[in-house]
Amino acid sequence: MKIAFLSFYSGIVYRGVETFVHELANGLIKLGVDVTVYQLGKELPNSKYKTVTIDVDVDWSKKGSYLPFLNYYCLRVKKFTSKALKVIDKDTDIIFPTNGQWQSILCSLWSKLNKKKIVIAGQSGPGLDDRINILTFPNRFIGLTEFQKSWAEKANPFVKSVKIPNGVSLKDFGLQSQSLQIKLEKPVILCVSALVFWKRLDLIIRAMSKIKKGSLLLVGKGDQEGKLQKLGNELLPNRFKILSFKHKDMPKIYRSADLFTFSTVPWESFGIVLVEAMASGLPVVATNDPIRREIVGDAGLFVDPVNVEEYASALKKALSINWGDKPRKQAEKFDWDRIALEYEKLFTKLVARDSARGLRDMI
Repeated sequence: MKIAFLSFYSGIVYRGVETFVHELANGLIKLGVDVTVYQLGKELPNSKYKTVTIDVDVDWSKKGSYLPFLNYYCLRVKKFTSKALKVIDKDTDIIFPTNGQWQSILCSLWSKLNKKKIVIAGQSGPGLDDRINILTFPNRFIGLTEFQKSWAEKANPFVKSVKIPNGVSLKDFGLQSQSLQIKLEKPVILCVSALVFWKRLDLIIRAMSKIKKGSLLLVGKGDQEGKLQKLGNELLPNRFKILSFKHKDMPKIYRSADLFTFSTVPWESFGIVLVEAMASGLPVVATNDPIRREIVGDAGLFVDPVNVEEYASALKKALSINWGDKPRKQAEKFDWDRIALEYEKLFTKLVARDSARGLRDMI
Protein backbone atom coordinates (compact mmCIF):
# COMPACT_ATOMS: atom_id res chain seq x y z
CA MET A 1 0.00 0.00 0.00
CA LYS A 2 1.45 3.34 -1.08
CA ILE A 3 0.46 6.72 0.37
CA ALA A 4 1.45 10.17 -0.94
CA PHE A 5 1.27 13.21 1.36
CA LEU A 6 1.46 16.73 -0.10
CA SER A 7 2.77 19.20 2.47
CA PHE A 8 3.87 22.55 1.07
CA TYR A 9 5.54 23.94 4.20
CA SER A 10 7.27 20.74 5.40
CA GLY A 11 11.01 21.23 5.62
CA ILE A 12 10.50 25.01 5.85
CA VAL A 13 8.58 25.41 9.11
CA TYR A 14 7.54 22.88 11.75
CA ARG A 15 4.10 23.73 13.06
CA GLY A 16 0.90 21.74 13.52
CA VAL A 17 0.34 20.41 9.99
CA GLU A 18 4.02 19.70 9.44
CA THR A 19 4.23 17.84 12.78
CA PHE A 20 1.15 15.84 11.77
CA VAL A 21 2.65 14.80 8.43
CA HIS A 22 6.07 13.90 9.85
CA GLU A 23 4.83 11.90 12.84
CA LEU A 24 2.05 10.12 10.97
CA ALA A 25 4.33 9.24 8.04
CA ASN A 26 6.94 7.79 10.41
CA GLY A 27 4.25 5.85 12.27
CA LEU A 28 2.87 4.39 9.05
CA ILE A 29 6.35 3.32 7.94
CA LYS A 30 6.69 1.33 11.18
CA LEU A 31 3.47 -0.47 10.23
CA GLY A 32 4.86 -1.45 6.83
CA VAL A 33 3.13 1.22 4.72
CA ASP A 34 5.04 2.77 1.81
CA VAL A 35 4.94 6.55 2.38
CA THR A 36 6.26 9.43 0.30
CA VAL A 37 5.99 13.07 1.38
CA TYR A 38 6.08 15.70 -1.37
CA GLN A 39 7.23 18.95 0.21
CA LEU A 40 8.89 22.29 -0.47
CA GLY A 41 11.82 21.87 1.92
CA LYS A 42 14.56 19.30 2.29
CA GLU A 43 14.27 15.98 4.07
CA LEU A 44 13.63 16.36 7.80
CA PRO A 45 15.94 14.78 10.40
CA ASN A 46 14.72 11.40 11.69
CA SER A 47 12.35 10.92 8.75
CA LYS A 48 11.96 7.24 7.89
CA TYR A 49 9.74 7.91 4.87
CA LYS A 50 10.77 8.94 1.35
CA THR A 51 10.93 12.69 0.74
CA VAL A 52 10.54 14.33 -2.67
CA THR A 53 11.39 18.02 -2.71
CA ILE A 54 9.32 20.08 -5.16
CA ASP A 55 11.15 23.17 -6.37
CA VAL A 56 8.97 26.29 -6.28
CA ASP A 57 10.28 29.84 -5.84
CA VAL A 58 8.75 31.54 -2.78
CA ASP A 59 9.35 35.10 -1.62
CA TRP A 60 8.95 34.64 2.14
CA SER A 61 9.13 38.41 2.70
CA LYS A 62 5.65 38.80 1.21
CA LYS A 63 2.83 39.21 3.69
CA GLY A 64 0.02 36.72 3.47
CA SER A 65 -3.63 37.69 3.22
CA TYR A 66 -6.84 35.85 3.92
CA LEU A 67 -8.26 36.22 0.42
CA PRO A 68 -9.11 32.63 -0.57
CA PHE A 69 -7.48 31.15 -3.68
CA LEU A 70 -5.87 34.39 -4.90
CA ASN A 71 -3.44 35.38 -2.13
CA TYR A 72 0.27 34.94 -2.81
CA TYR A 73 0.81 31.79 -0.76
CA CYS A 74 -2.34 30.08 -2.08
CA LEU A 75 -1.02 30.57 -5.59
CA ARG A 76 2.39 29.22 -4.58
CA VAL A 77 0.67 26.14 -3.13
CA LYS A 78 -1.22 25.78 -6.41
CA LYS A 79 2.03 25.77 -8.40
CA PHE A 80 3.66 23.36 -5.91
CA THR A 81 0.69 20.99 -6.17
CA SER A 82 0.62 21.08 -9.97
CA LYS A 83 4.32 20.16 -10.10
CA ALA A 84 3.96 17.45 -7.44
CA LEU A 85 1.05 15.76 -9.21
CA LYS A 86 3.18 15.39 -12.33
CA VAL A 87 5.81 13.32 -10.49
CA ILE A 88 3.72 11.28 -8.04
CA ASP A 89 4.29 7.55 -8.45
CA LYS A 90 1.61 6.05 -10.67
CA ASP A 91 1.12 3.09 -8.31
CA THR A 92 0.16 5.40 -5.41
CA ASP A 93 -3.02 4.11 -3.78
CA ILE A 94 -4.05 7.12 -1.69
CA ILE A 95 -3.24 10.81 -2.01
CA PHE A 96 -3.40 12.96 1.12
CA PRO A 97 -3.30 16.76 0.55
CA THR A 98 -2.77 18.90 3.67
CA ASN A 99 -2.80 22.53 2.50
CA GLY A 100 -6.41 23.06 1.41
CA GLN A 101 -8.04 25.23 -1.25
CA TRP A 102 -6.26 24.81 -4.62
CA GLN A 103 -4.39 21.75 -3.38
CA SER A 104 -7.55 19.91 -2.33
CA ILE A 105 -9.28 20.72 -5.62
CA LEU A 106 -6.35 19.70 -7.81
CA CYS A 107 -5.71 16.51 -5.83
CA SER A 108 -9.40 15.61 -6.02
CA LEU A 109 -9.36 15.98 -9.81
CA TRP A 110 -6.14 13.95 -10.01
CA SER A 111 -7.59 11.17 -7.86
CA LYS A 112 -10.71 10.89 -9.99
CA LEU A 113 -8.81 10.96 -13.30
CA ASN A 114 -6.37 8.31 -12.06
CA LYS A 115 -8.94 6.26 -10.14
CA LYS A 116 -7.14 6.70 -6.83
CA LYS A 117 -8.42 7.38 -3.32
CA ILE A 118 -8.14 10.76 -1.62
CA VAL A 119 -8.25 11.40 2.13
CA ILE A 120 -8.31 14.85 3.73
CA ALA A 121 -7.91 15.65 7.43
CA GLY A 122 -9.58 18.75 8.81
CA GLN A 123 -6.46 20.60 9.87
CA SER A 124 -8.05 24.01 9.23
CA GLY A 125 -11.03 23.62 11.56
CA PRO A 126 -14.74 24.27 10.92
CA GLY A 127 -14.76 27.18 8.48
CA LEU A 128 -14.06 28.11 4.87
CA ASP A 129 -10.97 25.95 4.24
CA ASP A 130 -12.49 22.75 5.57
CA ARG A 131 -15.80 23.53 3.89
CA ILE A 132 -13.84 23.67 0.62
CA ASN A 133 -12.06 20.44 1.60
CA ILE A 134 -15.24 18.51 2.19
CA LEU A 135 -16.92 19.88 -0.94
CA THR A 136 -14.17 18.27 -3.05
CA PHE A 137 -15.82 14.94 -2.10
CA PRO A 138 -12.84 13.05 -0.66
CA ASN A 139 -13.25 9.32 -0.05
CA ARG A 140 -12.87 10.09 3.66
CA PHE A 141 -12.82 13.32 5.63
CA ILE A 142 -10.99 13.08 8.96
CA GLY A 143 -12.48 15.10 11.79
CA LEU A 144 -9.87 15.66 14.49
CA THR A 145 -12.58 15.77 17.18
CA GLU A 146 -16.17 14.57 17.55
CA PHE A 147 -17.26 18.19 17.20
CA GLN A 148 -15.49 18.58 13.85
CA LYS A 149 -16.74 15.20 12.62
CA SER A 150 -20.33 16.23 13.39
CA TRP A 151 -19.79 19.57 11.68
CA ALA A 152 -18.41 17.83 8.56
CA GLU A 153 -21.36 15.42 8.39
CA LYS A 154 -23.72 18.40 8.31
CA ALA A 155 -21.55 20.40 5.88
CA ASN A 156 -21.59 17.55 3.34
CA PRO A 157 -23.69 14.50 4.29
CA PHE A 158 -22.60 12.75 1.09
CA VAL A 159 -19.00 12.39 2.31
CA LYS A 160 -18.18 9.79 4.98
CA SER A 161 -16.41 11.40 7.93
CA VAL A 162 -14.50 9.63 10.69
CA LYS A 163 -12.80 10.90 13.83
CA ILE A 164 -9.04 10.44 14.22
CA PRO A 165 -7.27 13.05 16.40
CA ASN A 166 -3.80 14.45 16.02
CA GLY A 167 -1.22 13.07 18.40
CA VAL A 168 1.95 13.40 20.43
CA SER A 169 5.14 11.40 20.77
CA LEU A 170 4.94 10.21 24.37
CA LYS A 171 8.58 9.18 24.20
CA ASP A 172 9.83 12.62 23.13
CA PHE A 173 7.48 14.65 25.31
CA GLY A 174 7.63 13.16 28.77
CA LEU A 175 8.19 13.75 32.44
CA GLN A 176 11.80 12.60 32.13
CA SER A 177 12.80 15.48 29.83
CA GLN A 178 15.36 17.96 31.10
CA SER A 179 14.43 21.61 31.57
CA LEU A 180 16.15 24.80 30.41
CA GLN A 181 17.13 27.84 32.44
CA ILE A 182 14.79 30.49 31.04
CA LYS A 183 15.75 33.23 33.55
CA LEU A 184 12.19 34.35 34.20
CA GLU A 185 10.41 34.85 37.49
CA LYS A 186 8.48 31.77 38.62
CA PRO A 187 5.85 30.54 38.05
CA VAL A 188 6.34 30.53 34.28
CA ILE A 189 3.21 30.44 32.12
CA LEU A 190 3.98 29.14 28.63
CA CYS A 191 2.30 29.46 25.26
CA VAL A 192 3.74 27.79 22.15
CA SER A 193 2.15 29.21 19.04
CA ALA A 194 2.57 30.84 15.67
CA LEU A 195 2.65 34.57 16.41
CA VAL A 196 -0.37 35.42 14.27
CA PHE A 197 -3.49 37.42 15.04
CA TRP A 198 -6.04 34.58 15.27
CA LYS A 199 -4.09 33.03 18.17
CA ARG A 200 -5.06 36.15 20.21
CA LEU A 201 -1.79 36.15 22.13
CA ASP A 202 -2.26 39.77 23.19
CA LEU A 203 -5.06 38.52 25.47
CA ILE A 204 -2.58 36.33 27.38
CA ILE A 205 -0.29 39.33 27.91
CA ARG A 206 -3.21 41.45 29.15
CA ALA A 207 -4.39 38.69 31.49
CA MET A 208 -0.89 38.16 32.87
CA SER A 209 -0.66 41.89 33.64
CA LYS A 210 -3.45 41.31 36.21
CA ILE A 211 -1.29 38.76 38.04
CA LYS A 212 1.38 40.20 40.33
CA LYS A 213 3.74 37.21 40.38
CA GLY A 214 5.10 35.05 37.62
CA SER A 215 6.16 35.46 34.00
CA LEU A 216 4.93 34.77 30.50
CA LEU A 217 6.99 32.95 27.88
CA LEU A 218 5.80 32.93 24.26
CA VAL A 219 7.59 30.49 21.96
CA GLY A 220 7.15 30.85 18.22
CA LYS A 221 7.52 33.07 15.18
CA GLY A 222 5.11 35.12 13.11
CA ASP A 223 4.16 38.51 11.73
CA GLN A 224 2.78 39.72 15.10
CA GLU A 225 6.09 39.34 16.92
CA GLY A 226 6.92 43.07 16.95
CA LYS A 227 3.50 44.09 18.27
CA LEU A 228 3.51 41.40 20.93
CA GLN A 229 7.04 42.26 22.07
CA LYS A 230 6.07 45.91 22.45
CA LEU A 231 2.91 45.08 24.41
CA GLY A 232 4.77 42.61 26.62
CA ASN A 233 7.49 45.13 27.41
CA GLU A 234 4.84 47.70 28.38
CA LEU A 235 2.59 45.50 30.50
CA LEU A 236 5.04 42.88 31.82
CA PRO A 237 8.44 44.57 32.26
CA ASN A 238 11.09 41.97 33.16
CA ARG A 239 8.39 39.26 33.23
CA PHE A 240 8.05 38.53 29.52
CA LYS A 241 10.03 36.89 26.73
CA ILE A 242 9.48 35.78 23.15
CA LEU A 243 11.84 33.00 22.10
CA SER A 244 12.05 30.41 19.34
CA PHE A 245 13.62 26.97 19.42
CA LYS A 246 14.13 24.00 17.14
CA HIS A 247 11.46 21.34 17.54
CA LYS A 248 13.95 18.89 19.07
CA ASP A 249 14.42 21.31 22.00
CA MET A 250 10.71 21.78 22.70
CA PRO A 251 10.41 19.01 25.34
CA LYS A 252 12.89 20.97 27.48
CA ILE A 253 10.82 24.14 27.06
CA TYR A 254 7.63 22.50 28.29
CA ARG A 255 9.47 21.05 31.28
CA SER A 256 10.71 24.56 32.16
CA ALA A 257 7.18 25.92 32.64
CA ASP A 258 4.54 25.59 35.36
CA LEU A 259 1.38 26.07 33.29
CA PHE A 260 0.41 26.07 29.62
CA THR A 261 -2.19 28.36 28.09
CA PHE A 262 -3.80 28.55 24.66
CA SER A 263 -6.01 31.50 23.69
CA THR A 264 -6.79 30.58 20.08
CA VAL A 265 -10.06 31.25 18.25
CA PRO A 266 -12.83 28.67 18.84
CA TRP A 267 -12.73 27.32 15.29
CA GLU A 268 -9.09 26.20 15.31
CA SER A 269 -9.11 22.51 14.41
CA PHE A 270 -6.94 21.07 17.18
CA GLY A 271 -3.73 22.38 18.74
CA ILE A 272 -0.97 19.75 18.91
CA VAL A 273 0.81 21.99 21.43
CA LEU A 274 -1.96 21.17 23.92
CA VAL A 275 -1.16 17.46 23.91
CA GLU A 276 2.59 18.15 23.89
CA ALA A 277 2.16 20.29 27.01
CA MET A 278 0.00 17.70 28.78
CA ALA A 279 2.42 14.90 27.86
CA SER A 280 5.10 17.00 29.58
CA GLY A 281 2.98 17.14 32.74
CA LEU A 282 1.61 20.66 32.32
CA PRO A 283 -2.00 21.56 33.16
CA VAL A 284 -3.73 23.80 30.63
CA VAL A 285 -5.90 26.91 30.58
CA ALA A 286 -7.56 27.03 27.17
CA THR A 287 -10.36 28.66 25.19
CA ASN A 288 -13.75 27.41 26.32
CA ASP A 289 -15.04 25.72 23.17
CA PRO A 290 -16.10 22.15 22.28
CA ILE A 291 -12.81 21.32 20.55
CA ARG A 292 -10.52 22.39 23.40
CA ARG A 293 -12.80 20.77 26.01
CA GLU A 294 -12.59 17.45 24.16
CA ILE A 295 -8.80 17.59 23.87
CA VAL A 296 -7.93 18.81 27.38
CA GLY A 297 -10.62 16.96 29.37
CA ASP A 298 -10.01 17.19 33.11
CA ALA A 299 -6.39 18.27 32.72
CA GLY A 300 -7.13 21.99 32.72
CA LEU A 301 -9.55 24.88 32.97
CA PHE A 302 -11.54 26.66 30.26
CA VAL A 303 -12.20 30.34 29.81
CA ASP A 304 -13.28 33.03 27.37
CA PRO A 305 -9.91 34.77 26.83
CA VAL A 306 -11.65 37.96 25.69
CA ASN A 307 -12.74 38.46 29.30
CA VAL A 308 -9.31 39.42 30.60
CA GLU A 309 -10.31 39.48 34.27
CA GLU A 310 -11.83 36.01 34.01
CA TYR A 311 -8.76 34.81 32.12
CA ALA A 312 -6.41 36.09 34.82
CA SER A 313 -8.51 34.40 37.53
CA ALA A 314 -8.39 31.08 35.65
CA LEU A 315 -4.61 31.28 35.33
CA LYS A 316 -4.23 31.96 39.07
CA LYS A 317 -6.64 29.15 39.96
CA ALA A 318 -4.86 26.65 37.69
CA LEU A 319 -1.53 27.47 39.35
CA SER A 320 -3.03 26.76 42.79
CA ILE A 321 -4.39 23.28 41.94
CA ASN A 322 -2.47 20.05 42.44
CA TRP A 323 -3.11 18.40 39.07
CA GLY A 324 -1.21 15.20 39.81
CA ASP A 325 -0.91 12.92 36.79
CA LYS A 326 -4.09 14.16 35.07
CA PRO A 327 -2.26 16.00 32.25
CA ARG A 328 -0.08 13.02 31.37
CA LYS A 329 -3.01 10.59 31.55
CA GLN A 330 -5.02 12.80 29.19
CA ALA A 331 -2.11 13.03 26.73
CA GLU A 332 -1.78 9.25 26.63
CA LYS A 333 -5.08 9.15 24.71
CA PHE A 334 -3.26 10.85 21.81
CA ASP A 335 -0.25 8.55 21.33
CA TRP A 336 0.98 8.78 17.71
CA ASP A 337 1.53 5.01 17.53
CA ARG A 338 -2.15 4.37 18.24
CA ILE A 339 -3.25 7.10 15.84
CA ALA A 340 -1.00 5.78 13.05
CA LEU A 341 -2.65 2.37 13.52
CA GLU A 342 -6.11 3.94 13.09
CA TYR A 343 -4.99 5.55 9.83
CA GLU A 344 -3.41 2.31 8.63
CA LYS A 345 -6.69 0.45 9.21
CA LEU A 346 -8.63 3.16 7.35
CA PHE A 347 -6.23 3.16 4.39
CA THR A 348 -6.26 -0.64 4.22
CA LYS A 349 -10.06 -0.68 4.14
CA LEU A 350 -10.18 1.91 1.32
CA VAL A 351 -7.60 0.08 -0.79
CA ALA A 352 -9.18 -3.33 -0.13
CA ARG A 353 -12.53 -2.09 -1.43
CA ASP A 354 -10.89 -1.06 -4.70
CA SER A 355 -9.14 -4.44 -4.96
CA ALA A 356 -12.40 -6.31 -4.35
CA ARG A 357 -14.19 -4.19 -6.94
CA GLY A 358 -11.44 -4.86 -9.48
CA LEU A 359 -11.65 -8.60 -8.82
CA ARG A 360 -15.42 -8.59 -9.38
CA ASP A 361 -14.93 -6.76 -12.68
CA MET A 362 -12.54 -9.50 -13.87
CA ILE A 363 -14.94 -12.33 -13.08
